[in-house]
Amino acid sequence: MAWVRAASVDEVAEATALDVELNGKRICLARVEGEFYALLDNCSHRDFPLSPGEVDPDECTITCEWHGAVFDLKTGVPQCPPAVRPVPVFVTRVENGSVFVDMPE
Repeated sequence: MAWVRAASVDEVAEATALDVELNGKRICLARVEGEFYALLDNCSHRDFPLSPGEVDPDECTITCEWHGAVFDLKTGVPQCPPAVRPVPVFVTRVENGSVFVDMPE
């Protein structure tokens, strides 16, 4: 695993998600109450990106805009059908105004 810079803190507005490419993988980088969450930017129900979906700051989830599957940003576990498989999540940290994600090499 290696820490990779994903974005500046200012690039990810509160209660939104941003798509970034890190080590050849598309990552959904979300911000909720100042915390950053990173998960594979791919709904486990169908091959569709999660990053354009709606972030719910109260539930700390993101909803796939294609079929409505909802995923926990902390764990990647789906909260409702049609998705039944979790999405991989990655550890994040903030340092000197940048968000870093711990990615497989």
